[in-house]
Amino acid sequence: MPPIAPLRAAVASGALVLSAAAAAQAGTYDITVDKIRIDAGKFRKSGIGYNNSQTPTILRFKEGENVMLNVSNNLREDTSIHWHGLILPFNQDGVPKISFDGIKPGETFTYNFPIVQAGTYWFHSHSGFQEPDGAYGAIVIEPKGGERVRADRDYVVQLTDTHPQRGKRIMRNLKMSADYYNRSQRTLQDLIKDSGDIGLKAALEDRKMWGRMRMMPTDVEDVQGFTPMINGESTEQNWTGLFKPGEKVRLRLINSSAMAYFDLRIPGLKMTVVQADGNDVKPVTVDELRISVAETYDVIVQPRENRVYSIVAESMGRTAMVRGTLAPREGMAGPVPSMREKPRLTMADMSGMMGGMGMEGHVMQSATKPLDDMSGMNHSQMNMQPKPQPMEGMDHSQMGHAAPAPKASAAPMDHSAMTGTDQPMAGMDHSQMTQTAPAPQAKAAPMDHSTMTGINQPMAGMDHSAMTNAKGQGDPFYAPGSGLTPKAANGGKFLSYDDLRARKPLYKDRPATREIELRLTGNMERYIWSINGKKLSEAEPIMLKYGERVRFKFVNETMMSHPMHLHGMWSILDTGKGQYDPIKHTVSVAPGTTVYTETEVDVTGQWAFHCHLSYHADAGMFRKVVIEGGPA
Repeated sequence: MPPIAPLRAAVASGALVLSAAAAAQAGTYDITVDKIRIDAGKFRKSGIGYNNSQTPTILRFKEGENVMLNVSNNLREDTSIHWHGLILPFNQDGVPKISFDGIKPGETFTYNFPIVQAGTYWFHSHSGFQEPDGAYGAIVIEPKGGERVRADRDYVVQLTDTHPQRGKRIMRNLKMSADYYNRSQRTLQDLIKDSGDIGLKAALEDRKMWGRMRMMPTDVEDVQGFTPMINGESTEQNWTGLFKPGEKVRLRLINSSAMAYFDLRIPGLKMTVVQADGNDVKPVTVDELRISVAETYDVIVQPRENRVYSIVAESMGRTAMVRGTLAPREGMAGPVPSMREKPRLTMADMSGMMGGMGMEGHVMQSATKPLDDMSGMNHSQMNMQPKPQPMEGMDHSQMGHAAPAPKASAAPMDHSAMTGTDQPMAGMDHSQMTQTAPAPQAKAAPMDHSTMTGINQPMAGMDHSAMTNAKGQGDPFYAPGSGLTPKAANGGKFLSYDDLRARKPLYKDRPATREIELRLTGNMERYIWSINGKKLSEAEPIMLKYGERVRFKFVNETMMSHPMHLHGMWSILDTGKGQYDPIKHTVSVAPGTTVYTETEVDVTGQWAFHCHLSYHADAGMFRKVVIEGGPA
């Protein structure tokens, strides 16, 4: 057995990751879990870190080896480590109450498992809110025979959303008031601007409608007020990676945030995506990409000029930004651009929510008071036109982005109560609710909204399959309205899930044995998040059979994006490419969209399956998965 050596993997500013990560020789590693002080530049706080450092530890493995990791808990509370994205025996997965008992204070637990894959992954605590408090690190696995796409430099770029408050306090505040951290509240100045754009009457009706739904068009991020960091360093602290002009640089992007999605770009450089969630993809060149919580992307850049380049990561809600630097020599800092305009939800986004959630997804009603009076709602903006357009007779079956939804029928619904100040909505047929043109004038059977009341009550007769995206499944970052649709700076290419194509198949393409529908549900006002209307504490485990191929249908009935992570098994994202569909460990599902994945059940034991937004998982959007059968 190789000698035991402590792992002190750190990314020093301006240092090459390959040499800066003082990793032990592959085989055995020591990791300590410590209480630390985190310096975020703008504030300091107590937190939790590995090996007494706020700089993320980097574990470097080789495909095909066996590793032992001695994890010593120096905290006064239980801890754990989950090896995110790694395929391993379930009792090494590191999830308390599911795969093991956790690590008690003062104890050392030894993980021991084979490395059966290559790529970029990460690890984090699965105990309480230790992960958002700083307990995360990176994993880099060298493939047999070396990297398929070679680079002269290799850097980990690990993003996080460090908040001045501890995770427990954040969760307590969210429970008291779901918009506690929404610092993008609409102001009088916004009303004046809207009045100039669409007229005072329409602007007032818009405000009234959002008020009735107890929502705001700025409800894009649950938690604001954080400081983004790259490898444990803020913009002012300036993480830097060196290069020589003409060299190819591999950036291993990891989003280990508690809640923040990031849109990442390097002005002046194209990024060639070569890996997604640790798996090789056919190279695709983009100007910008969105990395959801828990995802990883490997990109290749080639700076040819002898100058600095900024690595810019803006939060999806445009409330925070971090800048790192690629530089030809130490001591340089890239420019810090201005934050781009904040996105706003629109009534077209809302139309995607109406397809089957009981209006509960983002508190479209109070948990105690039904939203049965919608007379003040003006739906005239739902087609994204600058001026109100009548919508009588609209048909919702096309409530996606471009293509028809899967076939299904819906019971009649009555819109007679949904009258705006100008346009009645009685007898509306929603089957053609697209974003590009006014609806055809046609009448349909009435629709009944009487069940739009409880948190767990579905909207009677509505068809979930209508909540589709561009291909009925492909790109979860393209939401029904323009509010959440990402666009690259200067009109460049923005990465879509539909751009991802597996370099080679991991599994044979075969029909799924069955389909399981997972409706992503919740109540923002009470800050309850759930699956199929039930929190973890209320739900039975998902039972799978060893050897089957399961098709998961994710129907996002909320106004939040959810990065869904299945432990222990790969998720094959259905983008219509058959055996070349991309293989991921985390799949983001945008508001109002339906996304399909398939999973080969090729492991035994029991596993976690949850939204990777820390406070959503803790609030109930979590399931236990139990595998029946298989080898002993």
